[in-house]
Amino acid sequence: MLVTIIILSILLIVLLIAIRNMLIKIERYEDAVQVQTKYLQNISNIIYEGSKHLNTLDEKGLFQADDELGEFFNQMKEIQKELNQYMLPENYGKKEI
Repeated sequence: MLVTIIILSILLIVLLIAIRNMLIKIERYEDAVQVQTKYLQNISNIIYEGSKHLNTLDEKGLFQADDELGEFFNQMKEIQKELNQYMLPENYGKKEI
């Protein structure tokens, strides 16, 4: 009987230590996910602002496609179209209830 109690006590202590270590790791991973989510949201905001600015310039019609600057502007619009694919949805990273 005493041997069983000792074995179960040792097992309980080992399991408590393992659970504590796992909780610490989970908290670290959650912190890393939050940092990465903020980073991705910042990149998405930069892409959105660039798209908005490029559209404003395009609406004003400052650059014509027949000169070198206009050709460069058209290439910038194509690059912006590619970047727009990587914009995140509005609710990205927000907790769901």
